[in-house]
Amino acid sequence: MPFETWTLYVLTVLALMSTPGPSQLLMLTNSGVHGFRRSLATAAGDLSANALQMLAAGLGLAAIIAASAAALTVIKWAGVAYLIWLGVRMIRRAKPDKPAPQGQQKRTSLKTLWLQGFLTSAANPKAVVFFAALFPQFITADAPFWPQFLILSATYIVIDGLFLSTYGLGSTWVVKRFKGSARVWVERIGGGFMIGAAVLLALKSISRQ
Repeated sequence: MPFETWTLYVLTVLALMSTPGPSQLLMLTNSGVHGFRRSLATAAGDLSANALQMLAAGLGLAAIIAASAAALTVIKWAGVAYLIWLGVRMIRRAKPDKPAPQGQQKRTSLKTLWLQGFLTSAANPKAVVFFAALFPQFITADAPFWPQFLILSATYIVIDGLFLSTYGLGSTWVVKRFKGSARVWVERIGGGFMIGAAVLLALKSISRQ
C-alpha cells in the first residue's frame, strides 16, 4: 500500500473519530469510576467488537446484513435498549461511596468491563456496512486484497485504541484532581450521554422507516 494512500486513510479516520460516540463515553465513565488501568478492559472489548465487524466486512457479510432489513432492525433496537439500560444503570449507581471494611469493597470484574465495551460497540450493526464502505476507498485492485485489508484494520484499531486511552486518561485526571463528588458526576453525565445516544439512534431509525 502506498504511503500516501495510508496517510490519507489515517487523516480520514481521525476526522471520523473527532466526535465521541457511545464507546468513547463509556470509556470515559468507566475510567473515572474504576480507574484507567481497569477501564482498559472496556477498551479491549470495544476493539474486539471492531475487529469482528471489520472481519465480517472483509468476508462480504456486510451485503447480507444490509439486505436483511428485518435482522438489521432487530439488532438495531436491541442495541438501543442496551444503551438505555446501561445509561440508567450508571445513573442509579452514581452515589457517594460509603466506607466499607477493608477487603470487602466490591469491584466490577474485568470480564464485565470487557463485556460492556464489546456490547456497546457491537450494538451498532451498521458498523460492518461502514467498514465495507470505507475500506474499498483505499484498496487498489492491482494488489493482494488481504494484506491491504489487514493494514487498514490494524491502523483503525490502533487509532481507536489511542482515542479510547485519551478519554480514559482525561477522565481519571479529572476525578483525581477534583475528588469527592467528581466520580458521581462523571458517572451521571456518562449515563446521560448513553441514554442520549440511544435516543438519537432510535430517532434516526424511526425517521428512516
